[in-house]
Amino acid sequence: MKSRTLTKFAKYVSLGILGMLGLSFYILADTFFIANRLGPDGLAALNLAIPIYSFISGLGLMLGIGGATKYAILTARQEGEKANNYFNNTLFMGFLISVVLIFIGIFGSANLSRLLGADKSTFQMTNIYLKTILLFTPAYILNNIMLAFVRNDGAPRLSMLAMLTGSFSNIILDYIFMYPLNMGMFGAAFATGLAPIISLAVLSSHFRKKRNRFYISKFRPEINVFSAICSLGMSSLITELSSGIVLIIFNLLILNLTGNLGVAAYGIVANLALVATAVFVGIGQGIQPLASRDFGKGRLEELKKTLQYAIVLSILIAVFFNLIAFAFTDKLVSIFNSEDNLKLAGLAGKGLRLYFTGFIFAGLNIVITAYLSAIQRAGQAFFISIGRGFIAIIPLALILSYLFAMEGVWLSFPAAEVTTAMISAYYLIQLDRREVRVTGEVFN
Repeated sequence: MKSRTLTKFAKYVSLGILGMLGLSFYILADTFFIANRLGPDGLAALNLAIPIYSFISGLGLMLGIGGATKYAILTARQEGEKANNYFNNTLFMGFLISVVLIFIGIFGSANLSRLLGADKSTFQMTNIYLKTILLFTPAYILNNIMLAFVRNDGAPRLSMLAMLTGSFSNIILDYIFMYPLNMGMFGAAFATGLAPIISLAVLSSHFRKKRNRFYISKFRPEINVFSAICSLGMSSLITELSSGIVLIIFNLLILNLTGNLGVAAYGIVANLALVATAVFVGIGQGIQPLASRDFGKGRLEELKKTLQYAIVLSILIAVFFNLIAFAFTDKLVSIFNSEDNLKLAGLAGKGLRLYFTGFIFAGLNIVITAYLSAIQRAGQAFFISIGRGFIAIIPLALILSYLFAMEGVWLSFPAAEVTTAMISAYYLIQLDRREVRVTGEVFN
């Protein structure tokens, strides 16, 4: 049993990590090309706009993970009709959210840019980027929904392939739009918007080959279904949303401390951190189908083993990331510092080392949150997510930046993750066999 569980774990988690790494390259590619083509002002503008991308991505993950978790549990219990109903309700919610965000993109992107801190040197680029990605909201949200459902429908390899194809397409299109075609910030945003459409084209093979067990059908929108989807996916939204909120808070604090150059430095650190975070989210997404199925079938020993493997792997990867951050600081920063700005390099280098110390605890928090959501412990998962994303980091950022200036900004991330890890540890201690009750009862 141990060998079988480890094999499934290795397969799903490796594919989850590869897929999420690919997804993180959406923004990382933009960061690289914008930094080298448009300089520090372009990098600062991108960093001001990224929170909205995180919000859109988070909404898609909330719907996808929440709906797919219920789908996996119900499918494991041989309740196919109920499972498909969750798919259709998830699509409907995605449509409603997309309409609202498109409206904001058309009529509110300028005000949103100013609210996020754009000034006369960054406003135009921030506004162009925001308007473009908001108009592509349906593609982002539908892609996240389909990725999760295809992964939970027994095709994790196809889900990973779709994510990687979209990401590599984004890199190629970024280069074409920003260099030969000289489309500037719009080109970067347009390339990012086309990536999920390309990913969806790859995912469509799941239907063309008739491997799908979920399909579009007549359904009735149900409030209790919406509630179940949102509750189980809320931790995924909070994880992404917290990244956006932290970006906004940090941007505003840094603007007061060091101006646009400091925001550009944070943009370098934040985007490298995005890659690290994607790995841990990939572990969480990898164990979700396994944990949900085992939970649905009452296989408690497999559940325990899956969690143990995920925790050990997250610690090892976090240690590796810290070694890389300390050993190759200058080389990593120079990738996004085409003008060889010494002040920018100094700010970003110190920030990278301090910020990345938090990933040992951040990885644990992300993985434990995903596990709890997968076994329908939505309340506990939500509390961990909101703890690390809002309750801990915002006051710590305000206090530590006041006491230690930029060093305080960088240190607020590891301080918040350590604080939240104590809550995660408490939940795991409480979660023994007697507490994980697997019955026929599910949320309707």
